[in-house]
Amino acid sequence: MQLYHVCFAVRDLSAAMSDLSATTGARWRAPRTGTLGEWTYRIVFSIAAPHFELIEGPSGSPWDCTKGPRFHHLGFWSDDMDLDRTALDGVGKTVFDACPLGRPFSYHRIDTIGADIELVDRLAEPGFRTTWEL
Repeated sequence: MQLYHVCFAVRDLSAAMSDLSATTGARWRAPRTGTLGEWTYRIVFSIAAPHFELIEGPSGSPWDCTKGPRFHHLGFWSDDMDLDRTALDGVGKTVFDACPLGRPFSYHRIDTIGADIELVDRLAEPGFRTTWEL
């Protein structure tokens, strides 16, 4: 597995981008709107690696912020999703799998860090780089 981003679930994408820019110097690609299953969300990535990912998601989604914005996950490229899922499930539990929805990622809750680990199939990396111009 290779770390490539840190994600925060946020209530206001523009405000979070502005605050991270002011405090860290982060620069951003243009935010995008996406749909996964029944959820429509807004997402953005910073330009520099490891990337900041900010997601503004609706209530009931994996990125729900009704209890406030939060650190959501560490994102890793996976060369072997089955092997890495098994390893993560040995210390945590799968909390969301987007693969049945046609997306190559899953979230795994690690209670000892209070956050998720996201596995993303390495085969999706070229598309990610093209989409976000990285």
